[in-house]
Amino acid sequence: MKPSKMETFLGFPFAVLIVLSIVGSAPATVAEEFKVGEDQGWRQPAANETDMYSRWAATKRFHVGDSLRFEYKSDTVQIVDKWGYYHCNSTRPISVFNDGHTLINLDRSGPLYIVSADPDHCKSGQRMIVEVISVNSRSPRQPSMDASPAASPYSSAGTFSVVTEVVFFYVVFVAVSVI
Repeated sequence: MKPSKMETFLGFPFAVLIVLSIVGSAPATVAEEFKVGEDQGWRQPAANETDMYSRWAATKRFHVGDSLRFEYKSDTVQIVDKWGYYHCNSTRPISVFNDGHTLINLDRSGPLYIVSADPDHCKSGQRMIVEVISVNSRSPRQPSMDASPAASPYSSAGTFSVVTEVVFFYVVFVAVSVI
């Protein structure tokens, strides 16, 4: 049986809606690799630069799927809990790396506490907190010179997407066409 003109007419926008919803759900950006400390790498800060890693991390936006590259000599990179970070105590690390070329994949959102295993290095500022933002919060990357916080994951801001708009207009269009 041949479809009516109305069924054919309504089928085309529905197909467009399906394609737009698939395209609209694709990630907007790709994962990024950050070299910690950039040209200086992972090293003990000098006496006048004790906040160098904290400042560096505060100027970046880290997302789930990104990675951190550490390059260092005669040192260690440790992931620790919050207590270990604030007390420069690495006796119970979550992960330990000492190969000089470490890549840490950011696989979950939330804070990541990173320190040097050498307590003197840690106390002089060789530590940082990396705030990882979930994939759902991913937005186009923009250079940021301030440490402004990301939007709350409980906020409804920005949830009205293009797909939602297309669905709304499709429903209105079908309703008007049927009348």
